[in-house]
Parts: sequence; C-alpha cells; structure tokens
Amino acid sequence: MNPKAKLDNWLCSSFFAWMRCAAACDMLNPVMKRRDFLATLPALPPALTASASAAAPAGELAGDFKLWYRKPAEKWVDGLPIGNGRLGAMVLGGVPEERIFLNEDTLWSGFPGVGGNDPNGPKYLADVRRLILQDKNYVAGETAAKKLQGPFTASYEALGELRLKFDDVGPVTDYRFELDLENALCKTIYHIDKTIVTREALASYRDQVIALRLTARTAPGDADSGAKLNFTVGLSSLLQSTAAAEGDTRLRLTAKAPARMDPDYLNSKNPVVYDDAAGHGMRCEALVDVKAEDGTVHADGAVLRVENATAVTLLVAAATGFRGFDKLPDLSADAIHARCVQTLDAAAKLSWPEIHKRHVHDYLPIFRRVSLRLGAGTDASAHSTDERQLANAAQSDPAFAALYFHFGRYLLISSSRPGTQAANLQGIWGDLLRPPWSSNYTTNINVEMNYWLAETCNLADCHEPLFQLTEELSRNGAATARVLYNLPGWVAHHNTDLWRLSNPVGGKVGDPRWANWPMCAPWLCEHLWEHYAFSGDLEFLRRRAWPVMKSAAEFLLGWLVEDGSGHLTTCPSISPENGFYTPDDKVATVDAGCTMDLALIRELFGNCIAATKLLGIEVEFAQRLEAALKRLPPFQKGSQGQLLEYSQEFREPEPGHRHMSHLYTVYPSPLFTWNKTPQWMEAARKSLEIRLVNGGGYTGWSAAWVVCLRARLRDGDKAGMAVARLLKQSTRLNLLDTHPMGQGSFVFQIDGNFGGPAGIAEMLLQSHDGEITLLPALPSTWSAGSFSGLRARGGLTVSVDWVNGRATAAQLQAAQTADFTFRPPKGQQIAALRQGTESLALQRNKNGAVTARLQAGTVTRVEFT
Repeated sequence: MNPKAKLDNWLCSSFFAWMRCAAACDMLNPVMKRRDFLATLPALPPALTASASAAAPAGELAGDFKLWYRKPAEKWVDGLPIGNGRLGAMVLGGVPEERIFLNEDTLWSGFPGVGGNDPNGPKYLADVRRLILQDKNYVAGETAAKKLQGPFTASYEALGELRLKFDDVGPVTDYRFELDLENALCKTIYHIDKTIVTREALASYRDQVIALRLTARTAPGDADSGAKLNFTVGLSSLLQSTAAAEGDTRLRLTAKAPARMDPDYLNSKNPVVYDDAAGHGMRCEALVDVKAEDGTVHADGAVLRVENATAVTLLVAAATGFRGFDKLPDLSADAIHARCVQTLDAAAKLSWPEIHKRHVHDYLPIFRRVSLRLGAGTDASAHSTDERQLANAAQSDPAFAALYFHFGRYLLISSSRPGTQAANLQGIWGDLLRPPWSSNYTTNINVEMNYWLAETCNLADCHEPLFQLTEELSRNGAATARVLYNLPGWVAHHNTDLWRLSNPVGGKVGDPRWANWPMCAPWLCEHLWEHYAFSGDLEFLRRRAWPVMKSAAEFLLGWLVEDGSGHLTTCPSISPENGFYTPDDKVATVDAGCTMDLALIRELFGNCIAATKLLGIEVEFAQRLEAALKRLPPFQKGSQGQLLEYSQEFREPEPGHRHMSHLYTVYPSPLFTWNKTPQWMEAARKSLEIRLVNGGGYTGWSAAWVVCLRARLRDGDKAGMAVARLLKQSTRLNLLDTHPMGQGSFVFQIDGNFGGPAGIAEMLLQSHDGEITLLPALPSTWSAGSFSGLRARGGLTVSVDWVNGRATAAQLQAAQTADFTFRPPKGQQIAALRQGTESLALQRNKNGAVTARLQAGTVTRVEFT
C-alpha cells in the first residue's frame, strides 16, 4: 500500500476510534461533549505527517487551489469562509478595519420540547384524505391539511463579530486577499510605504480555535522602516450581549440567544422573543486571547489595544450552553466560560508555527484524498478569481470548474466534521439575527444536497454529522408519527433544526406546498444506505442504518392508503413547493401519490429488503414490504412523453418551477437507469427539457441539480453547459452559491456549492447501476484532464487520465475483494486489467462492459484500446 493510502487508512480508523470514545463521553458525562474530547487527541506521529507531505498532488495543480483578489470584500456575503466543522468565520480582509464574523454550530434560538404534534391529527388526516381521494376537492384538502401544522423551526444564530481597527494606515499598495484551499488558510497581504503587513486566519479542528497571525516587516531591499502593528481588538454581537476585557490580554463576549425566533419570511409583530429563564434561549460566549511579540497589549475600556508589535497571535474560543438536542441548553455562563478558558489555555501554550502545523496535518490529508485537473486553463497566478469568473462567463474555462469543485470539497470539510452538527442552509456561516429561511435544515432537498458529494468525493467521514442528525430526528419523529398520525415508526417533514423538530411547520397558516411534506425520513435514509453501498460496512448497516431505515419503512407501511382502484398510495402528497391547476382552474398543492413520494417509498422499501438479506434478518418484514411494493401505483407519462409529477396530468402554474422533485428517480436515486429502464430515462429527459425551456434551474441549488441530472442522463455537453450556467448565473465572485430573494436581490445558500461538485464527480464516474462507468458524461470542452481519489460503490477508489476525450490510463483500488463490472468511456474498449505484471481474467459482456475480481488493497491498472 502506498504512503498516502496508509495515511488515509490510519486517519480514517483513528477518527472513528476517537469518535467512538467521544460518543462514550456523551453517555458517561453529558456535560463533556464530543468537542471537549477533541482537545485530548494526541499529536500525529511524525512518520505519518511526513507521508502526508509526500502524498501531495502534482505541482502544476497548486495554482488552482487558491481563490485570490486584489481588493477586500465590502460585505459579509463576499468574504472568504474558514471553518473547522464547529467554528466558522467569514473574513473580509479589510484595511484599515478587518471584520471577521464568528459562528458556532450549536448556536440556535429556542430550546427542545416546543414542537407541535396535535393530538387531533388523526381526525384531520382522515378529513384531508376524504377530500382528496373521494371528493377530489383539492383546494379544500389543502385548507384541511393546514390543521396538521405545528410551530416553525428555530433559527441558526450568528455569534458575533471580531473587529481589528488599525492606527495610522497610509496608502495601501500590492494588496492581495486569498483563500488557500489546500491548507485551509485565509491570508491578507499589503504594503504601507516600506512595511509589509501579513494577516493569516485558520480554523483549527485539532485545537478547536479560530487562530489569526499578524506580522509587520520591512520590505526586502528597503532600509529598516521600523515596521510595527498598532490596532485595537473588539467584539460585538447582534444577540443580547456584553463585551469586556478580562485582564490585559483577553476579551470576553457573553450573549444569549432568543427563546423564540420567527422566520424572516413571517410577518409577525414580535418576531424576536428573549426569556431570562435558564435554558429558554441558549447562552454562549466567545473568548479572545491576544499575544504580542516585541510590543504590548493592554485593556482600553471594552477593547484591547496592541502597540508597537512586530507580530501578534489572536486565538478565539467559543462555546454555547447546548447539551443535546433533547436537553435544555441551561449551562450557566460560568460553566460555558470555563469551557472557553480550558480550550484557550491549551491553545495558548502553542506557538503559531505549532498551531499552523497541527492544523495542516489534520486538514491536508483529507483534502488531498481527491485531485482533479481539467484542461490547461488560465494562469491562476496572473488572474484573480473574480477576473477568472468574469472571463469564464464569456468563455468556459475547464480549470475554473475544477477550482469550483475543490472549493465545494473545502466547504464540506470546513462545515461538517465528526462530532459537529450537520451543515445547514449556509453551512456554518451567517451574520444575521434572522437569517434567510432561518438557516435551518430544509429537508425537501437542501440538506440532502449538502451531502451529495460526501461519498463520491471521498469525504465519508464528513457525512457522519448527517447520520447523527437522522438518528436524533428519528426519535422525535416517532412521537410525531404516534401523536399526529396514530402510526408506528417515524416521520419528519419539510424543516428541522438543532432540536430535531419533526412536525409539519406553518403554525396552521403555512402553505402546505412547503409546510406539510411528510417524506423527509426516506430521503435521509437514502444517505444511510449510500454510506453502506460505498463502504460495504455491514456493521454500520446493522447498528446504525437498519434501525432507522426499518422505523421509517414501518411508518410508510401505515401511511399508505387505498386509492379506490386497488393501489396503495400516499395522501396527503405534495411535490415539494410546487402546485397545479385543478380541473376548475384553481391552484392547489395537495394531491395523492405524487411521483416523488412513490419514488422515495420504492427506494426505501427496496433498500430495506436488500438489507434484510445482507444481514440475514426480518424475513417476514421484508415480505410485507414486497407485498406493498406490488400495490404501489405505476409511474406515468404525459401527453408529451414526459414523466408526470402528479397522479394525473394537471396543468402547471409554474412549468419552469425550481424544484424538479419527480426527477429524484434519476438523481440521486438509481430507480431509473439506461440499462434497466431506458423508456423512463427518456421520459425523465423530456420532463427536464420542459422544465428548462420554461426557465427552470434558476436558483443555485436547482442549477446544481441540473448538472447532476444531465450527468446521469449521460448528456456530456449539456452537463458541461449546466456547469457553465451554474458558475455564470448562480455563483458570486467569491464562488459562494446564490439564491434569489426577491426584487433582484440574492442571498448565499450553500447547497449549490455542494450539488455542483457532486454533479462534476458524476460526470466523471458513475457506479449506481451495478457497474462502474468511466467518464460517462464528459463534455467535449473538457477534452483533457485527470482525476484521482473519487469513490465508487463497492468500496472502490478510482483514478483516470484522458486526452482528446479518450481515457489513456486508469487505476483502481478496492477496499474489499469482490467482482466489479466496468464500462469504458463511449467509443472505447477495455483491453486489459493488470495487477503488477499479472493480467486479470475478464468476463466480457455484450454491452461492452467487463467483469473482473479485484483483490482488496491491490492497485489495478486499466488499459484501453
């Protein structure tokens, strides 16, 4: 095994061993959470850190691992993000004032136990079903569905803002603001006369701090300028808060989140409610330590003043009163402060080189698992990222698409690590008291899209927080199933939050198109199954995935209802956030048996049946699922040959709607494939074309979904055009994803940053149809390139090089001994598979694919004709 593979295997096994210990800490001592345990992790062995350095990608790729700019960001949304999964910071790079916005992933409004499961729900459900299934009164059924709704979710809150105000700043020249994706380091460099000022910022997972390093030095070749740093350090927050100096080198911000926060889109008279009761709103703290070299630090009222320093290190620790999704966040301010002090004291013992080294040794091996080169591209050192973005809008630059791909991987590593919360609508970054859509977990696609790249892009450990969310949500969802619907199993709806709210939101006035959707559970269960499919980890399937999957399936077995024609269907059924015209020309949103519902149920039931066979359990339960599958309504085609979205061919108020929920059947689900269901792939293609010709795919996440769909449809050039459209229309100059917010304004929403890279990976490698397909949707504009480290189902790591659109070499590494089927790129054949000098026996299939047995841990070379 090569050094990189050894390092990755050691890191992976070590991480999960550490996290199992952390989980034990959760059970033994609820106050000591996983993040506290992280501080106890030992240093990485020197031999392994040396291996990490030796495993770097080719040197010519380094330029495409940096975002850089010639001026600072003017607004939060244009800053550069850093994060360690728990702590996030948005850096603006300003001169003479630097603003760094701070976040902590458990800082939400509210507290547990405020969910609304109306005990009259079974009666309301019966009313909805009668109106929809019998009376065909869709509008009345929609009105009746509102009675099932409960309160809105909590909101993700911004922690605060760190401000550095510099004295006597003269004219600034040679300014550069950059984000190094390979080392997860944000840097600002500029000249003032003969002085060079450098500011670096990182978010250390290892030491659980945001760390900043500032230096001033005389420019080379100039006489000594007496370069010094003079500035103040301040903290503030939009929450109820106070900031004060603690001694001469530390600054403390204490705050409390609201007990209730209405969504930003809800027009309420009193949207922000604070409560002094312990646990009714979460206490939080940020603590800053300032260490100056050659100069001094002292308190100056509510700020710290640094004078005449040549170098300064700032460390930021943060903590909240969060004790678990089902516990009041009632830790005292003193207890929270003690946690911050403990973290900060440990980090303050380290020098800046040590903090930086520990950070890089943690992050770099994860980032370097995958590399991607597309085309020659532009000179990344000569053209800033915003210049490249504008040039790419005029003429597509494949290398810029590769940079965007790497940025998405960077963001997932930075916002979702073992032991942290799952990435929300804005990852872990935010600056508002009332963020867009509460910055919650929107479960009708957005939080799932956040993790589409996790398995394919070799970031399975970053998938872990979503599994934890799903497990916790299933516990609250069991109460919702029982009380609201009088059914077994678990259910969750359109939104959830830190407290794992599972009821339909809307407060009995919300539009059911976004409030009542009851199919969150099977979609989240798809992620559990996918982790098994990629890893082959039967123990994970048995211990973690199966209990949650079975419970979700039990609910759906009870949820299915006779439709009067012998079929079992779903009702109420909503195709997320879309609507239709009723036969009497009214707009409605609630139907029975929407295509997405049926797809999710088919997929979950099929995965559960497969799991029972793999685990040798629950034969009778599998038989019940098989019987129900046979009674589900079939998918349907419309008058244009398109896949229908609803139970019949309704006219649509928005034929270009941003959601394409019925196309879940193509991606991420493998229900439709070219090998098994070509007629339904054609119907799905037609549906996508109808959507797009009417203006669909106009939000960032929706545009990213189009990339994924084009890849699965194997429309290489159209997939390339979809990537170009995503970059041109839905990506800011700092490469963050955008979403329209009305009246020409846009907000940052992170899902497109994850869905786009997932689509790019799907263009290069697919493994959902029982075979591994190499370069299945390669655009002609990406005529040359290479990738390494992408993952295929079955535990296979794949690398491919291509020139003039034709694969020239490929390498495979299997995590388990098994038979694999490979399909070469279109127009090519696989000549041989070799392990060392040995040629593997090949079974050649009629469709051009070959099957061979690969041995675990060995490297297999693919040779093409």
